Amino acid sequence: MKLHFDIDCTPEEARQFLGLPDVVPMQDALMKQLQDKLSDNIRTLDPETLAKTWIPITMQNWSDMQKMFWNNLGSAGARGPRTPGGSDARAGTSDTHFDTKPKAGKK
Repeated sequence: MKLHFDIDCTPEEARQFLGLPDVVPMQDALMKQLQDKLSDNIRTLDPETLAKTWIPITMQNWSDMQKMFWNNLGSAGARGPRTPGGSDARAGTSDTHFDTKPKAGKK
């Protein structure tokens, strides 16, 4: 036996019928707080303040990145070139072997 019910109601009516709490006032209050906070943040957001806040950090990070690059470049030159068959000959290789042939008896 199969029963099929087609109920036409709004979400508010369904919540009331199932005995769930009405969360609309709470949602409205939270949305109002969120809107106020976003509006305050947008008012304090001017291009000059942004530039003063972000540019020094960016320039410092750029300087650090350049120093790291030059230090690594200098240390790579000090190691000398890699030679075939030398200690660096297997660098970056893997001992993992995958058998791609099908096993006997399996299709």
